[in-house]
Amino acid sequence: MCGLSGELRFDGEEADIKAVGRMTETMDARGPDGSGLWSRGPVALGHRRLKIIDLSDKGAQPMVDVELGLAVVFNGCLYNYAELRHELRGAGYRFSSTSDTEVLMKAFHRWGPRCVERFKGMFAFAVYERATGRLILGRDRLGIKPMYLAEDGRRLRFASSLPALLAAGGVDTAIDPVALHHYMTFHALVPGERTILAGVRKLPAATVRVIEADGARTDHRYWDPPHTRGALPEAAGLNGREWRDAVMDALRAAVRRRTVADVPVGVLLSGGLDSSLIVALLAEEEHEPPVTFSIGFEAAGGERGDEFAYSDLVARRFGTDHHRIRIPDERLLDGLHGAVRAMSEPMVSHDCVAFYLLAQEVAEHVKVVQSGQGADEVFAGYRWFPPLADVPREQAADVYARAFFDRPHDGLAAILPKERLLGHDASGDFVREHLARPGADTALDAVLRLETTAMLVDDPVKRVDNMTMAHGLEARTPFLDHELVELAAACPAELKLAHGGKGVLKDAARRLLPAEVIDRPKGYFPVPAIRHVDGALLDLVRDVLTSRAARERELFRRDYVDRLLADPERDRTPTGVNTLWQLGLLELWLQTHGL
Repeated sequence: MCGLSGELRFDGEEADIKAVGRMTETMDARGPDGSGLWSRGPVALGHRRLKIIDLSDKGAQPMVDVELGLAVVFNGCLYNYAELRHELRGAGYRFSSTSDTEVLMKAFHRWGPRCVERFKGMFAFAVYERATGRLILGRDRLGIKPMYLAEDGRRLRFASSLPALLAAGGVDTAIDPVALHHYMTFHALVPGERTILAGVRKLPAATVRVIEADGARTDHRYWDPPHTRGALPEAAGLNGREWRDAVMDALRAAVRRRTVADVPVGVLLSGGLDSSLIVALLAEEEHEPPVTFSIGFEAAGGERGDEFAYSDLVARRFGTDHHRIRIPDERLLDGLHGAVRAMSEPMVSHDCVAFYLLAQEVAEHVKVVQSGQGADEVFAGYRWFPPLADVPREQAADVYARAFFDRPHDGLAAILPKERLLGHDASGDFVREHLARPGADTALDAVLRLETTAMLVDDPVKRVDNMTMAHGLEARTPFLDHELVELAAACPAELKLAHGGKGVLKDAARRLLPAEVIDRPKGYFPVPAIRHVDGALLDLVRDVLTSRAARERELFRRDYVDRLLADPERDRTPTGVNTLWQLGLLELWLQTHGL
């Protein structure tokens, strides 16, 4: 897990190594263990390293192989790198390190851009071919590792974080009107290639982009799991018990893969079903007790601030080396500012602050953790999934939007100035087009595909990466193992929806976990003092939204902001997000990053 950056020129000029150096240094938290720069004519590459596999300097990046004519920067982990190295050795390749970066480079030389189909892991990479002048960018199937892009016709720059691109300069920082529409409607996220800034884009998940020396490019989407019953021939005809066993076998393999490291691996234990299952499976595999971490906050607004009762229960059950971390309210504002600095894009979830502060503490003990993100999207754990079970396909988008969208398209007229409004429903169009694609049997299947391949990438996955990497902590997510996701996509909907959601996962867990954990009400990272905008947080939001920068930017109608400030709890989205916080967070993010 690291931070990569680079530039490719199309205009005959040499790459700006100083700009790449600025990008690289901006990401020092992502890679506190080393840095490197390399340039040759029109290309320059930069890297910050977090040492997880091959702790020697032989794994340093950028990695250059003169014989193969390749230069590589890589962020992530290939969990099957040892098997790939064995295969490549059999094909005649020699290795000078035990790093997965060298495996990626030689796999690319052997199999070209299709090497990604052989990778099991999380990754974003750039490979430069000396002979052709081509640059190849790749991103893992679930978009766990980020890749941001800025292009102006003369050059392309890329980095693991959006603020790194800003540090290089020359970025169009105007607000993208479509992205603003998404942020205000589609659960405060911007899906697909866009970001909130007009001049920055993202390489889509599961995509390899080949960029020629003259700037021409082609994209190849190499993974799009069908959400159909016949997608996996080996799963055809399975009964409920067999599905339960198949899911558990796949999850066990996913957890085992994510123990690959030359440093200890811990677990973020919330006390919910997902993280508790990871702990149980690690306890089966390891000789030493797993190291686990839980976080709690002070209560506010009549809402509990921790779930220690459940995490303690799991820790005792499996004899883990457990660390209980309680955060006092006086640390929240500093944590909030740190979390906003760490955000590559504005994210309203209060989970960001929890993850940021938890990662800060956990990084004092380990460099790698496993985390339970993704299970709700993959196994239908959220409340908006059951109503879709019997919905005709043509009505799916409307039903989903009523449950999940922050507000309808026509509701933006009360919030945004006229010049910021779009003449079309960008978020509704995005969802309708996605759900209409072939490859999903039912309305629910189509929505689960949307959640897994779009929403998940640009909300919880990004949140975990940004907040953990702010402290040089690598987070691994077994529920986003692509083979487990493929299995879940083919699983009958009724098995996933059973028992209030994640039914097949709950059935699988009963052999390992106490019923109190499996059948408990669904929990979240509770940060009550942020869910309820008052006190010091309200003062911060007021200052941000009434500042000179906010008034000059005019993102929101002044009369609407004044009404919210007079009654901070008046408006919440269908998923419970405080609207004042949604507006304040966007403006705070822009100001924090000097925009």
